[in-house]
Amino acid sequence: MLQVKDYEFWFVAGSQYLYGEEQLRNVDRDTEDMVNKLNASGKLPYKVVYKGVMTTADGITQFMKDVNYNDNVAGVITWMHTFSPAKNWIRGTMLLQKPLLHLATQYLNNIPYDTIDFDYMNLNQSAHGDREYGYINARLNLKNKVVYGYWEDEDVQDEIAKWQDVAVAYNESFNIKVCRFGDTMRDVAVTEGDKVEAQIRLGWTVDYWPVGDLVPVINSVSDEDVQAVYDQLKEEYTMVVGDNTPEKFEHNVRVQIKEYLGIKRFLDKGGYTAFCTNFQDLCGMEQLPGLAAQLLMKEGYGFAAEGDWKTAALTRLLKIMAHNDRTVFMEDYTLDLRKGHEAILGAHMLEVDPTIASDKPRIEVHPLDIGDKEDPARLVFTGSEGDAVNLTVADFRGGFRLISYPVTCRKPEAETPHLPVAKQLWTPKVGLKKGATAWIHAGGGHHTVLSFRLTEEQIHDLAVMFDLDLVEIC
Repeated sequence: MLQVKDYEFWFVAGSQYLYGEEQLRNVDRDTEDMVNKLNASGKLPYKVVYKGVMTTADGITQFMKDVNYNDNVAGVITWMHTFSPAKNWIRGTMLLQKPLLHLATQYLNNIPYDTIDFDYMNLNQSAHGDREYGYINARLNLKNKVVYGYWEDEDVQDEIAKWQDVAVAYNESFNIKVCRFGDTMRDVAVTEGDKVEAQIRLGWTVDYWPVGDLVPVINSVSDEDVQAVYDQLKEEYTMVVGDNTPEKFEHNVRVQIKEYLGIKRFLDKGGYTAFCTNFQDLCGMEQLPGLAAQLLMKEGYGFAAEGDWKTAALTRLLKIMAHNDRTVFMEDYTLDLRKGHEAILGAHMLEVDPTIASDKPRIEVHPLDIGDKEDPARLVFTGSEGDAVNLTVADFRGGFRLISYPVTCRKPEAETPHLPVAKQLWTPKVGLKKGATAWIHAGGGHHTVLSFRLTEEQIHDLAVMFDLDLVEIC
């Protein structure tokens, strides 16, 4: 399984010396207590580290520099406990190169009418400080997140947690390396893109490798290694020989296992976390990778077909954001246009991630009327039901564009005995006609990433962090 390192987030409070040393000690005490309880809540996926009370421009600037140069820090959380003069934050904030969350909260969640006095007012001026601080961030046109509410409430902690996942994905985006086995599919437009711009804006490194360099690695996989995976797959999935002879079935499955292990070794040696293949470029390979790609996606690798490196990188990015939970490469395959049944059937020739399966996947071997290769083994299963988001990335001369809509997912209405692929049915929440029309007008392609884990707000936050054009069809 591809791992993401254990990031942390640095937390500071804003204040000033005018309140006096005793009040600053109270600010420090309150903030440390807040951070400790946030960590103890079990709601946050990443640890928050308290770094003190910021009172001077020099201190804030040095703090932001330290954040930038610490690779373990994914972002900053700020809280204006009292009134912090926002001019102090200008230089440091302008230098900050990592995500910023402004937690607009208060240490206590009530107004103590019977006892409130000026000492209390001086110590509890978040309502004052948040607006001073918010003004300067707006003045700087900062792409920061604001979470408003009482810090011990579950919904507020949930917002922080979801933002942490986006911030980690943002940091990890600059480590994504895509291996292109072959070029993009001939004559297709949406799979093309500016790889240099992708590295500048999104941090994605996209490298071409000829399939001829991959084939020797696949061929070097030992029979013992193949057997170990074969035995594991027999335990995990249902083996369906079908119309094949037992010998052919087993051979074709073993071919996919060799491809899986060979591709994995090739990717790991080069530090790649995503890859794409192209059925028009399979020189020296016995089968188009099907089961092989599915097993790699299950482990967290990004993937897309037809040389679509943009979607491969996006798949990896969103898998990081979703902790590899039910977030998969998908394709708009065919439509149900009947009134009351409107839906998109998502699938691909072979390569859909089994993490969205609602039943026990079956390993089957069938002909593939494309690619001119031997019958590939693949996982066949039915998708899940529930709310999800579906999105794609498109490249325009003005930059990259994210296009997304929330969808309602359900299982296909009937079996497809003559279409032995993994499949998922979904309908845009705005309706198929309105959603698909808006998608087409926005220039969205047929390759997408579907996620049952991620939310519309997280997709919005991601686009804001990267300063990407975002079309939200909702």
